[in-house]
Parts: sequence; structure tokens; C-alpha cells
Amino acid sequence: MKRFHVHAHVDDLQANIAFYSKLFGAPPTRVEGDYAKWMLEDPRINFAISTRGSTPGIDHLGIQADTEAELAEMKARAVSADVALHGEGETTCCYARSEKYWVTDPQGIPWEQFHTLGAIPVFNEPRVPAAVCGTGTRSCC
Repeated sequence: MKRFHVHAHVDDLQANIAFYSKLFGAPPTRVEGDYAKWMLEDPRINFAISTRGSTPGIDHLGIQADTEAELAEMKARAVSADVALHGEGETTCCYARSEKYWVTDPQGIPWEQFHTLGAIPVFNEPRVPAAVCGTGTRSCC
């Protein structure tokens, strides 16, 4: 089953962790010095915040696939919508190794489509080009 994803930039990580923990009724499932993530089941969402952006607010939306087959299905839908795909293949970001690609909706909102392959100890490993997110101002995940 797929999971909705939201990534927001924040200017005060601890204040936002406290707020969202109360709002969601649960602590984050992962916390780092610049990042926190909640993997909630009700609602089924991957909600992440980080201090790595230039402007606080919503960075991007996305859908996290549980399987490679779901990711392939989502990619086929994006292709049928006649939008440009930016494929990264296997990459690292947000303390995870993932297979992913990006699309941008008609309003300019970036959507990340990804399948997480495992956790890593750093935010990202060198290799992610600035063009990954279009302007280079968005986070990598």
C-alpha cells in the first residue's frame, strides 16, 4: 500500500518536533540534528521536516511505494499524464537509500515518487546533483 509524503522546511526543528508530535499524537520515528520523520499509519503518511531549506514551508509532496511494482505502476501513470520525469535511479537522501524519480504538476509543485530500500547514517551521500529538484533550492527528498 502506498503512503502519502510531505516534506516541509522549518526554521526551528525542536519547536516543530514538539508541535507535530502533539498534533499527530506520536513522537517522530526518526530524529537527526537537522531532520525528523513520522511514519504514521492513521493517516498513512510519511511526514518529514528539516532545516535544510532556504524558505520555511512545504518543499514537496510525494508518494512512497512499498514495493518496486508499486513504483513502476506510479511511473507508468506519470508517463501517461504527459509530464517530464526526472529519474534518479538508486540514490540517497533523508537518511535513506531509495529508488526514485520526480515529476512536476501544472502548478509547479514537485512530486517525489520513491521506494525506500534502507536507512543510512547521513542525510545524503555525495552524488545528488543540484538539478535533482529543479532549482537546486529544494531538499533532495
